[in-house]
Amino acid sequence: MNINREHQCDVLVIGSGAAGLSLALQVAPYGKVIILSKSSLNEGATYYAQGGIAAVFDESDSIESHIQDTKIAGAGLCEDDTVKFIANNAKPCVQWLIDNGVLFDREENNGKKPRYHLTQEGGHSHRRILHSADTTGMVMQNSLQNNAYNHSNITILEYCNAIDLITEDKIGGEHNKVVGAYIWNRRYEYVENIRAQFIVLATGGASKVYQYTSNPDISSGDGIAMAWRAGCRVANLEFNQFHPTCLFHPKAKNLLLTEALRGEGAYLKRIDGTRFMIEFDKRAELAPRDIVARAIDFEMKRLGEDCMYLDITHKSIDFIKKHFPSTHIRLQNLCIDMTKELIPIVPAAHYTCGGIIVNQKGQTDLSQLYAIGEVSYTGLHGANRIASNSLLECIVYAWSASQEIIKKLRKKELPKKLPEWDDSQVTCSDEEIVIQHNWRELRLLMWDYMGIVRTNKRLARALRRIELLQKEICEYYSNFKVSNNLLELRNLLQVSELMVQCAMKRKESRGLHYTLDYPELQNNTAPTILIPKKKKKY
Repeated sequence: MNINREHQCDVLVIGSGAAGLSLALQVAPYGKVIILSKSSLNEGATYYAQGGIAAVFDESDSIESHIQDTKIAGAGLCEDDTVKFIANNAKPCVQWLIDNGVLFDREENNGKKPRYHLTQEGGHSHRRILHSADTTGMVMQNSLQNNAYNHSNITILEYCNAIDLITEDKIGGEHNKVVGAYIWNRRYEYVENIRAQFIVLATGGASKVYQYTSNPDISSGDGIAMAWRAGCRVANLEFNQFHPTCLFHPKAKNLLLTEALRGEGAYLKRIDGTRFMIEFDKRAELAPRDIVARAIDFEMKRLGEDCMYLDITHKSIDFIKKHFPSTHIRLQNLCIDMTKELIPIVPAAHYTCGGIIVNQKGQTDLSQLYAIGEVSYTGLHGANRIASNSLLECIVYAWSASQEIIKKLRKKELPKKLPEWDDSQVTCSDEEIVIQHNWRELRLLMWDYMGIVRTNKRLARALRRIELLQKEICEYYSNFKVSNNLLELRNLLQVSELMVQCAMKRKESRGLHYTLDYPELQNNTAPTILIPKKKKKY
């Protein structure tokens, strides 16, 4: 077999969700693009997004209202310029999706031209969520990836993990300029490299650090960890959003129950059938996710219950089947009839609000390296992401970054030949159980000590255990050939350390970060920023 150990392109996109695909499609007319996908192309968070994408399409709504709702949910930590930038560019970027074949639901309009059906979700004061029933992410993913498959300038490499970024000092240049990446080809089990003029991280978040998550298995913080090791700053990683309503069922894995259920009138209830959200917030079930998740967690612990319940049985069967067909079918397959029964739910890790610091063009601290989507910190989400702003951030920053890359593309040249990966001193492991054990321990300790409610002692315990696990995995990484599980665990440990460090620096309770030691808000607050002490060696 003829093995190609080196690839080259104008733009390397690491990640294949809404952000990565959107950027690739916009850049591809101007240069060669490689899209790197860790699994199959559609096995990312975008595919499983149910609710929709926020944008002002209703005449009774306004961009200013969208801005204010975002800032309120963000609990005083949203960056004004970023929120305005995204809200102002929301409609044209959503229109780009529509022009590229994404079909959002429409409704009759009193005999006039049909208009888009808009839903309302937690934190929003208006109906402004465009959606495709309750499978918006799947519809977006399928449309974008079909366009990518059919573009002659796009090459897709599936089942390939990015290992680390390669900076120019490896070939005698600058240490703060990225020129490529090492990748692990899972199908053939060898390491390749890719050299490119520009590298875009669109790898998603890091919710897999937690024992319970709504995210697919690939959400292991790879981009954040790689960027940190290469020398990029990160911010606000203490703000991990827990989705309030994931199905509690022994046979269900990662089944998220869309925010739109509560937006369309579903109630949260105790086991005795009584509602409780009105006791925590005047917005009741439509309060922002951090408030709802803490309320559910509080009631579970107060009553000693394993779960709470979501109830939409007061709506008609036709209404439920029309608006939530996928959810209805998936629950039926688990012998739950949401038209007649309460749905058991628990909070689960859902979204990483912090990430790699970027500007409004998606540029990181390193030359020629961009980060877009959940992997990045733009300042949009603040201390708590409002529903359906995440897909919006993906496509707005994909557009913004692509425009900057296109402007520079013809002025750059491909870097020189990159150094090959050296695995001459490593062997195959016969102790895979070490990785599995450490993986389970990490996810459990993050859930217990860095979860919905935190304390100084819990965070200190978490950091001590993470540091010990890092030493074990560092030794393991140095002596054995890489594998998918080893690479993911290495990145999860790095991101967990950064999350805990951010949490320890924030001496208040704000948004998604709630600590019993500092329950009040501070008057003067700012993003939590971590700076690498020195660039780490490969």
